[in-house]
Amino acid sequence: MKRVKKIHIFLFGALIGIINGFFGGGGGMVVVPLLNKVFGLEQKKAQATALFVILPISLVSTIVYMCYNSIDFSSGWPVIVGIIAGGVAGATLLSKLKNNVVKWIFIFFMLLGGLAMLIF
Repeated sequence: MKRVKKIHIFLFGALIGIINGFFGGGGGMVVVPLLNKVFGLEQKKAQATALFVILPISLVSTIVYMCYNSIDFSSGWPVIVGIIAGGVAGATLLSKLKNNVVKWIFIFFMLLGGLAMLIF
C-alpha cells in the first residue's frame, strides 16, 4: 500500500461518508477507485476493503435515516434477504476471478449505472 498522510486518509474518509450518507449508499463508486489508485491496493482487495469500510458508514447513515423516519421497513426486509444471498455469491465469485477481470466487471457496472441514470 502506498504511503498516504493520515490527514488525507481522514479527508478521504469524510468525503466517502458524505457521499454514502447523501446517496443512501454508493460510496463504493468512490472508495474502490480511491483504494486502487491512491492507496495502491489491487482491484480485488480494493473492492473487498470497500465493503469493510462502507459497513460502519452504512450503519451510521441507517440510524440517521431511522431518526427521520425515512425507511420503509415493509419494502426493506424482503430486499435484505436477496442482498445477503447476493452478497455471499458475489464475494465467492470475487475470490475466484482474476484482478483484471474484476476490474473490467467493475468498470462495466459503473458505466451501466451512469448510463441508466442519464436515460431514466
